[in-house]
Amino acid sequence: MAQPLKHLAGIFITDIESAINYWRAREPSPDGVSLPAPTRALAEVYALMAYLHATQVDELVLSPEAMAAWMAWYASTPDTPCIAICSTSQGDEECKGCGRSFTEVQHWLEMRPAEKRATWRRITLEGNAWRFNKYAERAAEGKADLLSNS
Repeated sequence: MAQPLKHLAGIFITDIESAINYWRAREPSPDGVSLPAPTRALAEVYALMAYLHATQVDELVLSPEAMAAWMAWYASTPDTPCIAICSTSQGDEECKGCGRSFTEVQHWLEMRPAEKRATWRRITLEGNAWRFNKYAERAAEGKADLLSNS
């Protein structure tokens, strides 16, 4: 039987920053001072995190407006780190292709967005998976596909 996932259900400050920048580009300030509603909702979360020196915030405490703004940004990011070279199917506990654990690969579709982002953060910081070196072009192809579809 598979082990349960052990991710914190938190959203990291770097994702809040990315979401703010997404909204700043999408809906710029009309006067250079005021913030459109999605940016303002995320900025409030960011300011509180900075004040508390927090690196992550529980996804369940975000206001509905902040969560909607974050989810819109999240929808613009690649869902899976998979590069179609899955060594977990060969018995590895950690995929050499994407860096996810066997359990993360198995339960990916069931994971909440904050859990997926925590996995993305971990594998990016580790940088050991082939998606970041040996087969980086496969990951880049996905980015090119995303850009051409926008």
